[in-house]
Amino acid sequence: MKRVLILISTVAALTLPLTAGSAAAANKNIVQVAASSKQLSTLVTLVKSAGLVNALSGKTKLTVFAPTNAAFAKVPKATLAKLGKNKALLVKVLEYHVLPGVVPASKVLMLRSAKTLEGARVRFSVHGRHAYVNNAEIIKTNIPASNGLVHLINRVLIPG
Repeated sequence: MKRVLILISTVAALTLPLTAGSAAAANKNIVQVAASSKQLSTLVTLVKSAGLVNALSGKTKLTVFAPTNAAFAKVPKATLAKLGKNKALLVKVLEYHVLPGVVPASKVLMLRSAKTLEGARVRFSVHGRHAYVNNAEIIKTNIPASNGLVHLINRVLIPG
């Protein structure tokens, strides 16, 4: 019972911060939504470098766990340099942030794990009033796009 109450309060806490501009964002695809946010400029640059713009802009419904610029700033410079030189590895890392289908925060909190486009699974957990995908806190949820949803996270996910 206590876990259910914690989940309900966490869902409420994660879904309330939606902005008034969310309806306008729903007319933009995932890449356009990300490009309109100053917090996601690093992600957008890497998506372009990886050649994933079309994949994330199409009609296929997707959910993206989008690392913020601050999340990328936590990644060791050597790792970023490696990603910059190895397009296949960059694609793998970026696809590890994407789930097929639309997965709102309320559903994320009920899942234990989910398979990413990269092929590996991410795991979900709740600690107190905070929800996590692997070790990354989900800091803003349910940002609508015409082809899915975006959830902001505070760390870059690296496949195992």
